[in-house]
Amino acid sequence: MAHNANRPDPISRPNHTAPANPRMTAYRVLMQVDGEGGYSNIALNAALSGTSLAPRDKAFVTRLVYGVLEHEEYLDHVIGSYVRNGGGGKIEPAVRCLLRMAVYQMAFLDTPDAAAVNESVNLAKKLKLFRATGFINGLLRHYIRDGKQVKLPDPHRQPDRYLSVTYSCPLWLVKLWREAYGDALCEGILSRLTERPPLFARVNTTRVSTETLQRALAECGVNAEPSAVLPDCLLLSHTGAIQETPPYLRGEFHVQDGSSQLCCLLAAPSPGDTVYDVCAAPGGKSFTIAERMGNVGKVISCDIHPHRVALIAEGAERLVLDCIQPTVRDALSDDGEAGCADLVLCDVPCSGLGIIRRKPDIKRKPWSEIQDLPALQYDILTHAARLVKPGGRLVYSTCTLRPAENGGVVERFLKGCPDFEPCAMTLPSGWKRLIQEPAHMLTVFPQTADTDGFFIATVRRRTN
Repeated sequence: MAHNANRPDPISRPNHTAPANPRMTAYRVLMQVDGEGGYSNIALNAALSGTSLAPRDKAFVTRLVYGVLEHEEYLDHVIGSYVRNGGGGKIEPAVRCLLRMAVYQMAFLDTPDAAAVNESVNLAKKLKLFRATGFINGLLRHYIRDGKQVKLPDPHRQPDRYLSVTYSCPLWLVKLWREAYGDALCEGILSRLTERPPLFARVNTTRVSTETLQRALAECGVNAEPSAVLPDCLLLSHTGAIQETPPYLRGEFHVQDGSSQLCCLLAAPSPGDTVYDVCAAPGGKSFTIAERMGNVGKVISCDIHPHRVALIAEGAERLVLDCIQPTVRDALSDDGEAGCADLVLCDVPCSGLGIIRRKPDIKRKPWSEIQDLPALQYDILTHAARLVKPGGRLVYSTCTLRPAENGGVVERFLKGCPDFEPCAMTLPSGWKRLIQEPAHMLTVFPQTADTDGFFIATVRRRTN
């Protein structure tokens, strides 16, 4: 086992007088994320900008950091399999990080086994973890002798643990999804959320047709296929620097996941409407709603932070959507004229459990950070409701898969606000419900159309 003797500060700045070491760089990023709970993309970008690494080495560091974070539960299971009496939790963080990096390289990359072992031991020596070198070397070589195969938990006796290890998902989240949606849907979610997410584009129909944009992107080397389940939506591949292409610069599309596009479709805005998007930044839904309105009407697109409102303004200017009014506004305030809006979109802050494949850091959130979100979401929804005119619609949405933040909030709202009633949604062709739920609610699972996990609900203000 490893000890704490001579342990250096694991997140101290590297010595820039020495040649940059890709694995040391990855180690420092992972220790910073693990120790300080920071965002991996911020820590990684800061680390790479401060090194002299070649582009190929930077790519290796990026893959190593994100790979270790995405497969953490599986890697820890492998490591724990070789620790006496299952004492994997007793390994000190610095040593565990080195082991995770080594196992990931051997299990998921084409790094030669010997190189992964030797580099890990050498890195331990550079970090002055001398008494851990034998432990690291022995554990990794034992893993190699076993053909890099370890026994998984029994799926029948330990179903939660089996799914957690197999799909590298926190145990609490596996339990939540199995309880909420059942075994088959839970495993479908886990399977999809380990895959690379697709890239969807929403066509700016105020400036170009889908067919014309498709041809323009092809001229840029971008493959764009029309969605089978969404109008004016393209599925992009071989994108390269998509934001530098002429069609993007001309404002002919914006990138938006299919689930968000579906939300805007079901919101059913009409030309001339007054619309509030109360939690709008960075503006994707506001843009799509404005396009569906033909840029005729008014979309008050709000966020509490001025710098994020600036992002909305920049996007609206690029897309030439002058019906959008970027506005600094607290969603919990009563600013704005009561009863003025035909449509209010309330895409609330949430746990983000439906977008884990885009933001794997979400898996690392402690339960304490998300357990109280329904109370905040309910408060935002009730404040947003005062903006809706009689006969107007209120759309509530999240990018999470957690009933307490979804249907639970909407049910509480309808009980507490009797002047609102459910407004049934008619799903477009190609979409279907995978769970039983009321017609005014829709849970979008990633296995339905390879979109993010999402939730949409629509209610209407009574006219009397």
